[in-house]
Amino acid sequence: MNVIAPNSMPESMTKNMTDQIGRVVTVPHSPKRIISLVPSQTELLYDLGLSDEVVGQTLFCIHPAEMRDLKPLVGGTKNVKIDRVDALNPDLIIANKEENDKAQIEALMKKYPVWVSNIKTLDDALQMVKQVGLIVNKSKEADSIHHSFNGFKNNPTNSIKGKSVLYLIWRKPWMCAGNDNFINEMLLSMGLLNITTKKMGRYPELSNHEITSLNPDFIFLSSEPYPFKEKHVDELQQICPKSKIVLVDGELFSWYGSRLQHSINYFNKLIEQLNSIK
Repeated sequence: MNVIAPNSMPESMTKNMTDQIGRVVTVPHSPKRIISLVPSQTELLYDLGLSDEVVGQTLFCIHPAEMRDLKPLVGGTKNVKIDRVDALNPDLIIANKEENDKAQIEALMKKYPVWVSNIKTLDDALQMVKQVGLIVNKSKEADSIHHSFNGFKNNPTNSIKGKSVLYLIWRKPWMCAGNDNFINEMLLSMGLLNITTKKMGRYPELSNHEITSLNPDFIFLSSEPYPFKEKHVDELQQICPKSKIVLVDGELFSWYGSRLQHSINYFNKLIEQLNSIK
């Protein structure tokens, strides 16, 4: 394994942390100049109380809204501006295996400590929160977020448990969340069964006919990355007349940082909504 050390920092001032792709990363005991390249993890850093320590973020780091205009932007998640990162001289970069470009992250690893998350399951997300808390010396705050999701799984009052769902993320072509990603984990936490299969892929494309053939109990239209609106509910109802179709908050299904704190209440309200649809 490669051990990446902060530039010009005595060993006594650093600690080794294993990231979620198995690398040992040497980070400062107290990082003071953090760049986050992942929106959900940027929000986590702020919720851990690190407003001053975050010195850079991406164009898509929209939460908290008031911080977006106050912090330097280093490009998008897939097209990080390396020169902007260099100008900020970070002592820690937080990245993600899926959301960031591999070649860019590997280039940054040669210069800076880069801790990479790899989120496919809810447990991965909760462990990421805990590990980031350890890195930035905010374990107590991270544990509070970590434990906020306890007790939701296998809710005995969950009346939609076992019903099938299709979670759409794009239109023209229709694209959905498959069953090998974080969104699927959140659907499972609600007690729902993703109607897609592994052989369909992580984010499969579907025709109108395929959606009709799947005939799920529910179709969720996510608010991101495609901004589904009420008019799309009517469009899907024509394709799949027997399904219950609702607009859902995509951030609460796909953001795997501190936004998890808000997911439980939202899911409980969504379950009530689904039960009320005739």
